[in-house]
Amino acid sequence: MSDDPAFYFPAPRRAHFCSQCGTPITRRVPPDDNRERDVCEHCGAIHYQNPRIVVGTLPVLGDRVLLCRRAIEPRYDTWTLPAGFMELAETISEGAMRETAEEAGASIELGTLYTVIDVARVDQVHVYFLAHARDDSLNPGPESLEARFFTEAEIPWDNLSFGSVVTTLRHFFADRKAGTFPTHHYAID
Repeated sequence: MSDDPAFYFPAPRRAHFCSQCGTPITRRVPPDDNRERDVCEHCGAIHYQNPRIVVGTLPVLGDRVLLCRRAIEPRYDTWTLPAGFMELAETISEGAMRETAEEAGASIELGTLYTVIDVARVDQVHVYFLAHARDDSLNPGPESLEARFFTEAEIPWDNLSFGSVVTTLRHFFADRKAGTFPTHHYAID
């Protein structure tokens, strides 16, 4: 593993050719806009780049939470909540349930929106829902080396994959002690 953040988080996305006509594009502030965009000087198309949405769940079974050990980069062989990029034509809740099924093979009942975490340096927003695992049956998919349930004392805190996972888990255990589960919104550097 690398200590270089660029290893895990690629440079900002940028188009090189117009998706409308194939002409090379330039980067400039279009009229009536306030920031640089990728613009096609040939056909006039403006190519907007917007944040990517990561959706996932914090599945709970009794006093344990479900984590998956990553089989892919970035952060291969670290533990994470089941989550991934939202797909077109799905809602955030549908995406969260799909990712949980794909990465852990868990059967869940989706709960409330729990954390919304802005990760602006990598153009992402991470959204996690609370979820109730129906049972302890797991069948991890190819993106996970394994999936298992952990008590708070068993969480591999030194081997968690992303800041949004750490933040979500810390809030969950604190909220569980307080007996209330509000929605949290944070920004991570």
